[in-house]
Amino acid sequence: MIKSLPLLEKKVLVPRGEGQAGSFSKLVERAGGIPIEIPLIAFRPLEKNERLLEAMKVLDTYDWIIFTSNVTVETFFSFYEEAGVDFPKIAVIGKRTAEVLQERELRAEFIPSAYVAEVFAEEFLPYIHSGSRVLLPKGNLAREYIASSLSSVGALVDEVVIYETYMPEESGVKLAEMLAGNQLDILTFTSPSTVDHLMKVVKEYRLEEQLRNCVIGCIGPVTEKKLHAYGLTVHASPEEYTVAEMIKSLIAYLEETGD
Repeated sequence: MIKSLPLLEKKVLVPRGEGQAGSFSKLVERAGGIPIEIPLIAFRPLEKNERLLEAMKVLDTYDWIIFTSNVTVETFFSFYEEAGVDFPKIAVIGKRTAEVLQERELRAEFIPSAYVAEVFAEEFLPYIHSGSRVLLPKGNLAREYIASSLSSVGALVDEVVIYETYMPEESGVKLAEMLAGNQLDILTFTSPSTVDHLMKVVKEYRLEEQLRNCVIGCIGPVTEKKLHAYGLTVHASPEEYTVAEMIKSLIAYLEETGD
């Protein structure tokens, strides 16, 4: 149980939009913080995606389909029409992605022990052999690590970009105003893209100095590496790559430093 509201009155950036920020914001509120929801990242399906539609027609010819996020699941099924074609075995990255599938009465047969591409690839390779057919729907900014790792052992991987990532224009304006007024105490990042999008605003409005006053937390080594590349100090980066663990890590840091 969280003791004595450790985030009391601290304003915490929640880099997600309506529909995705709910559980994140509740965790902040339970610890006494004030969630400031500014989506640093948003997603939109590619409108005409002939490659995906063609892959769906022969879905039963794939041995595996890999979903790397709940956004990928939701976007995929916005196109998907059941036509009596058998669904391949499913591999996912992350518990939340598996839960979204369960809501559709589909079960993930493979979930890695840590929710990053490197661990996924290492632990998933034993399930793959030369000639295995794998469908990998993805976003336009997704890394190619999984596909290249599976291809290196002879798998036939079809990567299909099904959505694009962008930063809502209104988010940039709101973020600039809050940073300029020193109205954010804690910044949280859930992906490298959220870092890039925030830093684009910081550089455009010359707000580098304001960042020095913020505590920074993130999920995953790739996001942490991106923050370091911008010269930023990461104060909390948990071993388990979930929002809940990031909040716990932030609390631990604040309690240790007395901030």
